Amino acid sequence: MRAARLHEYHQRLKLDDVDEPKAVGPFDVVVKIGAAGLCRTDLHIQEGQWAEKSQVSLPYTPGHENAGWVHEVGSAVTNVEVGDTVIVHPFISCGLCLPCRRGDDMHCVTGSFPGINRDGGFAELLQTSARSVVKLDPSLDPKDIAALADAGLTAIHAVKKAIPVLVPGTRAVVIGAGGLGHIGIQCLKTLTATEIIVVDPSEPALELARELGADHTIKVEGKRHIDAVQELTDGLGAEAIIDFVGENGAVEDGISMIQDGGFYYVIGYGQNIDIPTIDVISREISFIGNLVGTYVDLQDLMTLTAQGRVTLHTTTYPLDAINDAMNDLDQGRLQGRGILVPAGAG
Repeated sequence: MRAARLHEYHQRLKLDDVDEPKAVGPFDVVVKIGAAGLCRTDLHIQEGQWAEKSQVSLPYTPGHENAGWVHEVGSAVTNVEVGDTVIVHPFISCGLCLPCRRGDDMHCVTGSFPGINRDGGFAELLQTSARSVVKLDPSLDPKDIAALADAGLTAIHAVKKAIPVLVPGTRAVVIGAGGLGHIGIQCLKTLTATEIIVVDPSEPALELARELGADHTIKVEGKRHIDAVQELTDGLGAEAIIDFVGENGAVEDGISMIQDGGFYYVIGYGQNIDIPTIDVISREISFIGNLVGTYVDLQDLMTLTAQGRVTLHTTTYPLDAINDAMNDLDQGRLQGRGILVPAGAG
């Protein structure tokens, strides 16, 4: 099969012919990829930021936002059959350890993460597990929902954490209205009563944010957006910062836009959080990290999608245009989410 593989850090991906994955274990599921979403994590993998954490051996195949059709199942799989349309939860978990029993599947003590520490979905086929696939209505096209497997899942996971904070009369600043941010805005609009303020350097991204229900949109130009947020919040700052960027100065800006006692939800990453501990204490700022969401989060997100309350804005690329897609993501030319579609998918 064809797969887009990373051979060296800081280098372009290459299209290789590799062996097809098989359902060798009783609960294995092999999915024919109909679509795979692009994520900034894929850029960070290419840059080597995950080299020590993932401990993968190069070359390997990225891609952790996947949807498609069941191609092969192990002997004990009963929840899906060959031909079923599925979305793939990005984490493979055991279901038996204490974190899994608590519902925190993404912290499974024996779990693995296709596209992070094993071969992912920038390919024609992906090996995963029965526990990780969610059967969908066959009318759904994988390219329309693949990015919900991580971008949407991470966004709703962060928003659900913030629900107790975002009561009526509060303000939330969304940093970044791109692939994750545009989904987060919809989740905030649907699940909370907060006033939504979106900051982004891209005017098309801000226009999309307005279409999706943002109450205020502010273009990032120098530091004027910080002043604008302070003016909108009577000089106090927002109760919550939902940071879908996490790099290129976004963290410093977010700290300047949060009120004392506020909650900072970190989703995007790439730079360090650099704030004196005395300021954390005296201002009583809480920083909350967010990995991918749970299976329940994914189920909730699919329900909102079926209801038309969350929609994806995407740009599709053939698999052999992987490096064009990565460059467009890196240079900020993508509006919404980039989606790779292997030849013959459908």
